[in-house]
Amino acid sequence: MNFRRILVFYRIPIAVALMALGFWLGFSVTWWVAWIPMLISLLMIFAHFFIGPMSLIQGYIESGDMEGAQKLLDKVKYPNLLYKPIRSSYYMLRANMSTMTDDLDKAEADLRKGLEAGLPEKEYEGTAYLQLGSIAYKKGNTKEAYEHLRKAIKIGLPDRDNEATAYLQLSAIAMNRRDFRGAKMYFAKAKSCKPTNKQVVDQINEMSKYISRIPG
Repeated sequence: MNFRRILVFYRIPIAVALMALGFWLGFSVTWWVAWIPMLISLLMIFAHFFIGPMSLIQGYIESGDMEGAQKLLDKVKYPNLLYKPIRSSYYMLRANMSTMTDDLDKAEADLRKGLEAGLPEKEYEGTAYLQLGSIAYKKGNTKEAYEHLRKAIKIGLPDRDNEATAYLQLSAIAMNRRDFRGAKMYFAKAKSCKPTNKQVVDQINEMSKYISRIPG
C-alpha cells in the first residue's frame, strides 16, 4: 500500500492525530506553530467527506480490479456530501457496476442521481441517457427507451461505437412497432457510424439478416 493510499484510507485517524498534535504544540510550545498541523487536519477532514476515495478509483479500473473499485465505492458513506462533479462520477461508476451484475433497478436509480448532480461534460450526459435507454429496453419499456435513446443522440455520445449502439436499439424498437421504414433508417445510420467494437459489429451483422427481409 503506497503513501497516497494510506493518506486516503486513514484520513480521519491521521487528522485526529494532527489535531491533537496541534493542541499539544499550542499549549506546550507556541500557537504560531500549532496552526500548521491543525490546518492540515481540517483539510484532510474536508477531503474525506467532499472527495472521498474517488481519486484512487481510476487506478483500480485501469488495472481491471473491479472488485477493488467496488470496495472503494462502498467506503463512501455520505455521497450527498461529495463535491458535485465527484458525486456525479461516483453515481455513474456505481451504475456501471450495477449494470455488470444485472441489477438494473439500482443502475437506473444511480444514473438518475448522477444526472441530477450534473455531469461535467455533455458526452457523459449522453452516455447516461444511452444507458437509461438500454435499461428501459431490457425492462420492456420501449416508449421510455425510445425517448432516452433519442435524447442521448441529440446531446451527443463520446464515440461512434456508442452512437451505433443507440441507433441499433432504436432500429430494434422501430421493428417491434412494425415501423419498417424507421427500422431501416436507424439501421443505416448505425452502419454509417462504422463502429470498430467487435460486439457492436456483430450486432450489426446479425440485425442485417432481419433488415434484409423487410419488404420495400
